[in-house]
Amino acid sequence: MVDLQWDSIDNKAVDTARVLAADAVERVGNGHPGTAISLAPVAYLLFQKVMRRDPRDQDWLGRDRFILSVGHSSLTQYVQLYLGGYGLELDDLKALRTWGSLTPGHPEYGHTSGVEITTGPLGQGLASAVGFAYAARYERGLFDPEAAAGESPFDHTIYVIAGDGDLQEGVTSEASSLAGHQELGNLVVIYDSNQISIEDNTNIAFTEDVAARYASYNWHVQTVDWKKTGAYVEDIRELNAAIEAAKAVQDKPSLIILKTIIGWPSPTKKNTGKIHGSALGSEELAGLKRELGFDPEQTFTVSDEVINRTRSAIERGAIDRAEWAVSFDRWAAAHPERKQLLDRLEAGNLPEGFNNALPVFEAGTEVSTRAASGKVLNALGGIMPELWGGSADLAESNNTTIAGVKSFVPEKWSTSEWSGDPYGRVLHFGIREHAMGSILNGIVLHGPTRAYGGTFLIFSDYMRPAVRLAALMNIPSIFVWTHDSVALGEDGPTHQPIEQLATLRAIPNLAVVRPADANEVSWAWREILSRREGPSGIALTRQNLPVFERGEGAASGDTFASADHVGRGAYVLAEAPSGTPDVILIATGSEVQLAVAARELLHIEGVNARVVSAPCLEWFAEQTLDYQESVLPPSVRARVSVEAALSLGWREIVGDAGRSVSIEHFGASADYKTLFREFGMTTEAVVAAAKDSITAA
Repeated sequence: MVDLQWDSIDNKAVDTARVLAADAVERVGNGHPGTAISLAPVAYLLFQKVMRRDPRDQDWLGRDRFILSVGHSSLTQYVQLYLGGYGLELDDLKALRTWGSLTPGHPEYGHTSGVEITTGPLGQGLASAVGFAYAARYERGLFDPEAAAGESPFDHTIYVIAGDGDLQEGVTSEASSLAGHQELGNLVVIYDSNQISIEDNTNIAFTEDVAARYASYNWHVQTVDWKKTGAYVEDIRELNAAIEAAKAVQDKPSLIILKTIIGWPSPTKKNTGKIHGSALGSEELAGLKRELGFDPEQTFTVSDEVINRTRSAIERGAIDRAEWAVSFDRWAAAHPERKQLLDRLEAGNLPEGFNNALPVFEAGTEVSTRAASGKVLNALGGIMPELWGGSADLAESNNTTIAGVKSFVPEKWSTSEWSGDPYGRVLHFGIREHAMGSILNGIVLHGPTRAYGGTFLIFSDYMRPAVRLAALMNIPSIFVWTHDSVALGEDGPTHQPIEQLATLRAIPNLAVVRPADANEVSWAWREILSRREGPSGIALTRQNLPVFERGEGAASGDTFASADHVGRGAYVLAEAPSGTPDVILIATGSEVQLAVAARELLHIEGVNARVVSAPCLEWFAEQTLDYQESVLPPSVRARVSVEAALSLGWREIVGDAGRSVSIEHFGASADYKTLFREFGMTTEAVVAAAKDSITAA
């Protein structure tokens, strides 16, 4: 362990960080200064003394990752990004929380350089940090499993600053339990235990023994109490020693409980809720500056000696980067095939032969789309080592297991059903859907592998915050949701999704994919894995569906279109018998078969119906207007949507004359055929709706 070098200039830099945070909030008139003020020494220690990062190469593969889970305290990070030369300057701090600035109210991935993840909803940062740690270990196993600990260019540490709010949110309990189970020694969390939230002292709602809880999760737990003497002493060396001790523990994640006073040393508002989420006010700010030896009349003051010291992080980062490059080049020379894999993954390319590896399902058979998805994953698993995933304790139902590979878990946790390996590919989240979503986001943010996680569509409600954040960050997380309608049957209304498709489609930038048959599943997975921006959720059936007989191109006459049109979101599956449609039947998933059958009945009655399969409305919206109108000609006003869920959202597509065959109420416990009959999800209902729409048009 290298001795900590810390002097009076470091102290002045910390105090400068406190004042900059207070000035920034005061200037805009709103924000969260308290934690940024009291955590200034912690953030400075990490960015200037502990972490291996290069301010001039913020995507450097070998960097330590930093996650500010207390996202409301964004200035804790922004000030260090300014001081360390990461691209922010004083004007950016002055523009805090204003239109077009690089310093929004909460850190945003892809918006501010140096920010690894969007954190805002408390708990998400810490939970996703577990995913970062998962990915670091998996990537280590993928590229350099033989190297001794600490000797691989893929070794690094995930650092997190969390707060009382994070520890109260349930998602961190789920994720932390998994982190301890997984023995993630590359994860170090500093928990700022200041015991103040918006409602002031947390004793009103939060009195548990956090240390005991995390010890029970199999974490390495230390406490650094800056209040232990009765006086408040920011013992940087004690904290640094705790961090070094945490890094030395390789078989457990580490929690450092740091007992602080929020807003220290603000004269009258420290240790109160008043400093948590509002500006100090001119008098209090002046008092803070006087306490720290700053001129109360000046704002955003940074001395030359401070900025010269802190910007030396650029030189240190370049040295660290160059030293790492020697190790990386040595690895690349010794493992050319692994280097080729890394290059492909970083470029975001699919492997050669991808399309040929996709399963082709025989027409005339019946296959549930969940089963088809499982076959696709297993076919791709052999050519895509970067593909890994699992389920929230529903592997057999979700069909998410790649056969013949080991589970991602320490070997000692192997069971009669599953063989564990720290570098395995099958993920077991247990019954923790919320954490699963966050962990998947962390995996995607960390590096170039492609991970997925499965549960029932109804339980997407549990993971919605993480799904929304994936969409907000524009990252390609993959969510597998099976049992996608009331057709799951006898489990009844608690397990039968009704509003989920509509509400998930309401999330901007999320692709909701509902394939109509097994071959659509293959091409849906191709499109999902081709995309490197925006998350996808694929909704799959429990019940078997017919595999359509298809041609090789577009629909023509009685020949159905090839499934390779799935990537366009919606396409003409079956053309109107005359070529000119009287009505367009638009369906998704298992209900496409109803539209196909209705087309035949309508034809007998002299009505020409076009069937459009619409597996992903979001992908369809990306297409050119010419393509969209070729599928849904504006001149054809008679339209029917068919989906075993709410009709919410379909009016925009079917129009005023259109009709929707849907389910506008909760389900019931019965077999799916009975439910479809009783709820009007039938071919006859589609035929009736088509005639009604033609009349209305």
